[in-house]
Formats: sequence, C-alpha cells, structure tokens
Amino acid sequence: MDIDAVEKILVQHNISILQYRYKTTNTITRLNETRQLHRLCAKHHTLFIINDDINLAKKIKAGGVHLGKTDASINQARAILGGNAVIGVSCYNDINLAQQAQSQGADYVAFGALFPSTTKPNAPQCGLDIITQAAQGLHIPIVGIGGIDFDNQQQAFDAGCDSVAMISALFQSTDSR
Repeated sequence: MDIDAVEKILVQHNISILQYRYKTTNTITRLNETRQLHRLCAKHHTLFIINDDINLAKKIKAGGVHLGKTDASINQARAILGGNAVIGVSCYNDINLAQQAQSQGADYVAFGALFPSTTKPNAPQCGLDIITQAAQGLHIPIVGIGGIDFDNQQQAFDAGCDSVAMISALFQSTDSR
C-alpha cells in the first residue's frame, strides 16, 4: 500500500469517508495497513470505516463498518462497535433490503454496481431507476458504487445518490478535480 498516494487522493479530492477493503492479505498486514490509514484519516478529518470486519474495526477504533449480505447483522455490529459507529450496508439492487437496513438502524445504504466495474466485474448491476425509487422511500443516505468515475458520477447524483464510492477512478486520476 502506498500511503503517500492515499494521502494525496484524500487531500486532492476532499474525501469525506475512506473504506478499507482488502480481503486477500494476511491479518498482520491488514492490521498494520488499517492502523496507518486510520492515523492518516484522523489527520485529514476523514471518517475511516472497515469493510466486513467488525472485530478489526473495533480493534483499531475505526469510525465504522460496511456490511455485505454474508456479514454480521447491523445489530451485531452496533453491539460490538457502539452507538456512535457508522454502519453501512450493501443493498446491491434490492430496495427491500435497503428498507430493512434502514429499519434496523443502518446509517447509510449502498447500491450498485451502477456501471460496469473493473474492481468487481461480476457484481450485480443496479439501474439508476432503482436509485431514484430508493431515494423516494429512504431517509438515510444512499451511496452509489460500482464503475463510478469522474465522467459518470453526476448521473448517480442526479438519480438520487447522496454520495458515490470510487476506487479505480481515484487511483488512476492525475487531474485535480
């Protein structure tokens, strides 16, 4: 992990939330990387959340966790991380799942992939019309994920996303948008 590159992205793009998502490395590496990133996020007043791993989030005192459909429940995450933790939930293309997450206390929901994604090429697709429908019935923030870049992010916002998640577009970016 290039911590200097991450810091440049945080500053250059005014990132408000950074999610650590790395499933293929060992526990010690994950712990070291998350500690570095947590310090970096604190320095830049960026919320730091961990993907899937509630125990790691607790161990490093991250600001929250993002849960997928095979992860722990919102109630379990809240019990372990406390009432102030930010808990997000992947809802893929399922408005009912988002409504359940909201009623169970999720702080935000994520829908996607909104566009073809190089990071997760086999991710289920979520049409922008689903975002529009979800925005009409939800009272928590909606995050658009999957294949989002600087050229298509406005489509996600126009559909009803409150925020978007980017990976490749940020790390490949050389402009100062």
